[in-house]
This record gives sequence, structure tokens and C-alpha cells, in this order.
Amino acid sequence: MKKYLIGFGIIFVLGTGFASLNAYRRVVNTSFGPGEHLEYRVHYGFINAAEAVVDVSPTLYKVNERPCYRVNVDGRTVGAFDLVTRIRDTWRSYIDTSAILPQKFYTNLQENNYRKEENITFNHETNTVKAEERTERDIFKVPDNVHDLISGYYFLRTIDFSKLSNGQIIEVPAFYDDTIYNMKVRYRGKDVVKTKQGKVNVLKLNPVLPQNKLFKDEESIRIFVSDDLNKIPVKVEVDLWVGSMVMDLKRNGGLKQPLHFY
Repeated sequence: MKKYLIGFGIIFVLGTGFASLNAYRRVVNTSFGPGEHLEYRVHYGFINAAEAVVDVSPTLYKVNERPCYRVNVDGRTVGAFDLVTRIRDTWRSYIDTSAILPQKFYTNLQENNYRKEENITFNHETNTVKAEERTERDIFKVPDNVHDLISGYYFLRTIDFSKLSNGQIIEVPAFYDDTIYNMKVRYRGKDVVKTKQGKVNVLKLNPVLPQNKLFKDEESIRIFVSDDLNKIPVKVEVDLWVGSMVMDLKRNGGLKQPLHFY
């Protein structure tokens, strides 16, 4: 459940030289940059359930000879939820600054007694990914311009939604947990959301979910991103079979432009 809540609310190539440079797409990005900081509160009714922090490092990193943004997503349960289900999860993506594609993806999951730590390296020239710590089935074939969970979200922030019609679907290939996903997000037009800081103009997005036993329907997640240069989630609503959860933006910094509340 938290993978959807934090990953949506809530985001790696080998090769050198000019041939490698020419092999990459170029994506215009005016929405985010180094030093961006976002904090979220996840609540189930009036009960605080979890918190998440999303940070873009203030400095760039070179990975696979490519300049990258380093994006950290840290999620943890709090309060009564922490007594029932203790979660301390970290996702980290190194995102190519010009192609907005992952070069490397790191996960460190601590969920009750479950533990998982893994590094994934992306090779966009050969369309493969490699699980670094494994000795068996460590190479996976992937589609062109494949994303991880974090980089896919940051790529969506580069899209000009004014050119989309209401109901139009954006599709992004992604690789996670040894599986290739066709991430689909439906644009649902514009709206206004009330926050503790005031009202804010937003764009409505619905990740299209496959039928499952956790969410009520394929549009059970509603993401409201700021209708401005930043395009950051200010609110996420999730309908579960056992109730509803909401994620609110609590604090922000380092944005391309200040959020406008009224």
C-alpha cells in the first residue's frame, strides 16, 4: 500500500563518449532542480498514519558518466500505525539531467520483519537493467526509455498538460521488483484544492490501476498537482476497500517558483 501512497505522492546508463551522448533523448525540464524539498503527512481519517520526505540533492552526481539529480524518498509510519505496522523505507533514484531517465535505483525496505536492500543499474543503450547484488537472474531486458518508480514521476512533471485533453492517458514504461510495468496516468483537467495554507489551483491526475484486492477501482488514486511551473503533488487521495487515506503537502522548499495560495 505504501508503495502507491509514497511513490505516487507521492519518483542509470552505461557508456561513454559522444556516441553515448547521442543515444539519449533530450527532455526539456523547467519544473524541478537541485535542492527541492517536500514533506508530506499521510492520514487515515483524523489519525496520522505516516510521513514522507522527498529531497532532490543540492548537488549533481555523475553516474555512468552522466550528470544526475539524486532524489531520495523516505517513508515511515508514525503513531498508532507504527505500533501495528512499522515501516522505514527508502527509495533513491539517480535521474539523468538531460534525458530524465534513471541511471541507478536503490531501495532499502524495512517493513516489520521484512528486509530488502537492492541496487539496480540501468543501461539504456542495450535496454537492460542489472541487479547488482545478485548472482542468478541479474540481467533483465526492458523497453526503450524505461523508468523506475521515482524517475517516472519526475518525467511526468516535464509534460505540458495544457496540450492534453480531459481523459487523455499518458503511458510510461517502468521497471520495479523484476517486473516491467506500463504505468498509465489519466489527465482529468483542472480543479481547486483547499489546504491549510489556503486554496491552490491544481491539475487532476488518476493513475490507472489494474484490478486488485487493495483498491476499489482503477481510479482509486487521485493526485492533485500544482497548476504552475512546479507541478508538485499538493494532495493525494486513495480509496481502499478498508477506507480512505489522504496525503497532504506539509512543507516545501527549493521550488522553481513559490506556491500560490489564495
